[in-house]
Amino acid sequence: MAEIIIPGPAGRIEARYTEGPEENSPIALVLHTHPKAGGTMQDPVTISLYNLFESRGFSVMRFNFRGVGRSQGQFESGVGELSDAAYVLDYMESLTETPRYCWVAGYSFGAWICLQLLMRRPEIDGFLAVSPPANHYDLSFLAPCPASGLIVSGDNDKIASPQDIERALTKVRVQKGEVISRDVVPGANHFYQNKLDDLTELCAKYLDNSLMKAERERLGEI
Repeated sequence: MAEIIIPGPAGRIEARYTEGPEENSPIALVLHTHPKAGGTMQDPVTISLYNLFESRGFSVMRFNFRGVGRSQGQFESGVGELSDAAYVLDYMESLTETPRYCWVAGYSFGAWICLQLLMRRPEIDGFLAVSPPANHYDLSFLAPCPASGLIVSGDNDKIASPQDIERALTKVRVQKGEVISRDVVPGANHFYQNKLDDLTELCAKYLDNSLMKAERERLGEI
């Protein structure tokens, strides 16, 4: 894993990057939780998602949004942070010109940014959105959602409750052939205290199944 500085739209962006083992390794971008709530790329959930993609042979990057850590700029309530994410994805694509797949993942505020990025970037093949705070942010912009992915939360989450997420998803449509999967980690709160392994296992199962299906489609088996 390399510590890198990227020249971003609001100044430098502090990031961590692991290069995949192949020239066309799939790529994944991981987005952290709310900067004003102490969120950084060093958050345990963010690191777990990063490690998950790394262990599957992805070129993977996580970074600090503007104004966090050594990243320059100031918090911009999502607009600037979405710009950061898009810029970093461009940077990743410049490092791997023909990635086999492109995934995005995010936790809490980062999940909200992840889903917005998904709507703007047609090259994204899949997503993992952990605990998007549907009670704070409207998800109806996912209309129609252009790629399949997983939205997961804890059943004891008081910040991004499963009920709020389910209510928000009633307004969401998906493109033909795409599916938004939902799952819940029993006993988990918003921070996945003592439940991080359960969350990682659930996300790993979804990612593995998705990659297996994508490979079979690529080889013309289905």
